[in-house]
Amino acid sequence: MEIYDKVQRAVQFYVDPVRFQYIVAVVALVYIALKVTQLVFRRYEGARALESFPGPPGHWLFGHVHEFRQDGTDLDKIVKWGEAYPFAFPLWFGPVIAFLNIHHPSYAKTLLATTEPKDDVAYRFLIPWIGEGLLVSHSKKWFRHRRLLTPGFHYDVLKPYVKLIADSTKVMLNKWEGYAKTNESFELFQHVSLMTLDSIMKCAFSCSSNCQTESLPSCSGTNTYIKAVYELCDLVNLRFRVYPYHSDFLFHLSPHGYRFRKACKIAHDHTEEVIRNRKEILKREKEQNKFQTKRHLDFLDILLTARDENQEGLADEDIRAEVDTFMFEGHDTTASGISWILYSLANNPEHQQRCREEISHVLQGKSTMDWEDLSKIPYTTMCIKESLRLHPPVPGIARKLSKPITFFDGRTIPAGFLVGTSVFGIHMNSTVWENPHVFDPLRFLPENCAKRSPHAYVPFSAGPRNCIGQNFAMNEMKVAVCLTLRRYELMTDPERKPKMLPRLVLRSVNGIYLKIKHLELDP
Repeated sequence: MEIYDKVQRAVQFYVDPVRFQYIVAVVALVYIALKVTQLVFRRYEGARALESFPGPPGHWLFGHVHEFRQDGTDLDKIVKWGEAYPFAFPLWFGPVIAFLNIHHPSYAKTLLATTEPKDDVAYRFLIPWIGEGLLVSHSKKWFRHRRLLTPGFHYDVLKPYVKLIADSTKVMLNKWEGYAKTNESFELFQHVSLMTLDSIMKCAFSCSSNCQTESLPSCSGTNTYIKAVYELCDLVNLRFRVYPYHSDFLFHLSPHGYRFRKACKIAHDHTEEVIRNRKEILKREKEQNKFQTKRHLDFLDILLTARDENQEGLADEDIRAEVDTFMFEGHDTTASGISWILYSLANNPEHQQRCREEISHVLQGKSTMDWEDLSKIPYTTMCIKESLRLHPPVPGIARKLSKPITFFDGRTIPAGFLVGTSVFGIHMNSTVWENPHVFDPLRFLPENCAKRSPHAYVPFSAGPRNCIGQNFAMNEMKVAVCLTLRRYELMTDPERKPKMLPRLVLRSVNGIYLKIKHLELDP
């Protein structure tokens, strides 16, 4: 009984409302104190690890976030800071997250030669959308997926894609006829996005989406998908910039978290429909023994039929992750690249005309491009590469170190730290490129390339984790540029100069506007 009385008194003491509030307050204060101590310690550890890398001063709480105003000047700041702090400098995003920002090929070479995983901050925010596909996976899973997917980008697989890309490009160019007649400028990116999505659907998934045609019920879903992709890109960028949104719990409760989940559902519904339709087709073809008799082998075929050395394929979840990844990476990055290439050529009419003459000579009156034509346009290819230098579709990438890295000058970064590679910063580094702001395709003459580090030009990254689809992307850009220049003269709108906006892919704050003039086609 004595023990019972003691327990009862103790319960009454703690259940007393006033005392309970005090206890909750004390526990909350202790928790907050522990969290603050943890943050301070992480800040101290980060600052100590980066002390050999001077950089621009940042706010004690916001770091350098407030420096990036998303007004078209953000990338210029990276170049300006790069001139003051050679090779690399730290950037802080919030009180404890720091990236060592690399902007020189000698440093990039050290990092990109590794298979270190992507960072677990910004890329983590992509996982609910694109899953753990090639872009964000690491270790054994990444090695296995890379090995299984590589056959999907063999030139025998890519070869039939050229005609499909040409067909999609011609649909887009036909839609431009009205702009040519009115001489009014029009926003380019939205048209090119639809074209590249149409191409990726035809090439990689053997699916005619009709997404470029006007106001048809069958294409409304695809347009919704593109809008969802834009929304997701913006929300991932917002989440990275707003430190409290790094918490899954807080982001989930926020209005932005609701919008993110809604856009994810749209994207996932789109890809799941593509996969479901293909599985049904493969099942029928297998039953009828007609596999590969009525269409080309594509990326999705390889995903669904790939087997490793143990004869094990990809799980359904992995297949969807790779489809989501390639659906996004395969259309949005190429849309950015093509849009900025066409703008660069409009801004440099002398180079545009030289490309047009080369294209006319190669096509000899043909209305389409063939696989063999892609290797016969060296000057146009150099112009494409120069635009990718000035406007890299992916302006930056980041890794998290699993082990320490020592750079060529002896400076070291310990394991666990985040290291970013500013692709734009490397491409605009004046110690590597003479007059880096000038559009000069001759930089990519073989003799000039031989004088530079191969890591001075990395629009598709480099090393073992380079872009697996870079040949597909280059082929698509060549076809789109050639067929566009064959039909239209491109001109800039002087009242609407685009301002570069770094997102997951490079966009423009105010759009990319062009004027076009119809040309007489070769007989």
